[in-house]
Amino acid sequence: MSLLTETRDSRAALLRPALRAVGIHFAFDGAPVLNGIDIELESGSVTAIAGANGAGKSTLLEVMAGVRAPSRGSVERSGSVALVVQRIAAPDALPVTVREVVAMGTWGRRRASRAAGLQRASRIEIRRRVAEALERVALVELAERPFTGLSGGQRQRVLLAQGIARRAQIFLLDEPASGLDSESRERTQTILADEAGRGAAVACVTHDDAAIAIADRMVRLECGVRVA
Repeated sequence: MSLLTETRDSRAALLRPALRAVGIHFAFDGAPVLNGIDIELESGSVTAIAGANGAGKSTLLEVMAGVRAPSRGSVERSGSVALVVQRIAAPDALPVTVREVVAMGTWGRRRASRAAGLQRASRIEIRRRVAEALERVALVELAERPFTGLSGGQRQRVLLAQGIARRAQIFLLDEPASGLDSESRERTQTILADEAGRGAAVACVTHDDAAIAIADRMVRLECGVRVA
């Protein structure tokens, strides 16, 4: 393969969206929630998904992540996904620490590397990634605490750290600023901007005007339909 061909292939990869959802329909018990949604998430950009309560924002996020299957339509993803939901349920007896939950983000990536014949990250590298992720979300002091003992906002930060440790190509977050103080909201916005800066595609369901204002683009839903 020539250098020119490699360059063209690299440019083509950059132009392709990290996630493309086309004609997405979804219903709960026969009641329509999403009606023909088209959305693309570009690598290196932050997309705000806005709209009133009940507009279908969280459902769209779950469909894009693959947690829910659309009744019609398709979703194409070009890389690994980090999903940070608003309400994170976990059994009280779940015997995992914050550090262990963050480290879980590296598991699938190690398997994918082996499948592709690539050299997997060393244990030292994994520990470094986990430590770096915990520091970025300001949870180092809670690293050995049980995950189930955290507040909802802290659990969200743990899942964000899990995506950082994974080096996810796509971040999907549901109300990441909900219940956070101003300092924590600014930290989260900075982290997401940094992840977009390294080439990840970021999408946030949000009602936060500040988050919408600094996003690269906005998608607005009304009654399960995307509007201009």
